[in-house]
Amino acid sequence: MAKKRIDMGHYMATSEERKHMQWCMNNGIKISPHAHNTYEWYIDIEINSRKNRSPYLYKKVQIWEEIFKFYKYYYNKYGKNTI
Repeated sequence: MAKKRIDMGHYMATSEERKHMQWCMNNGIKISPHAHNTYEWYIDIEINSRKNRSPYLYKKVQIWEEIFKFYKYYYNKYGKNTI
């Protein structure tokens, strides 16, 4: 029996959002979705081996928008002047 595919929606990041994501990834800031069920996700953030999970649940597409908001937040907080 085939596994049911989970639909997390489609989101096309802008070049600016991809820049924020790349900076975070290069500097050890990991942001990823964590499934609560097949329709809702938390956001996990790991910085220097310290892990945190968002208290909120996000639906498809919304999860990606929020993840990219976190990338932007950490880029502005820590890396804006390093690029």
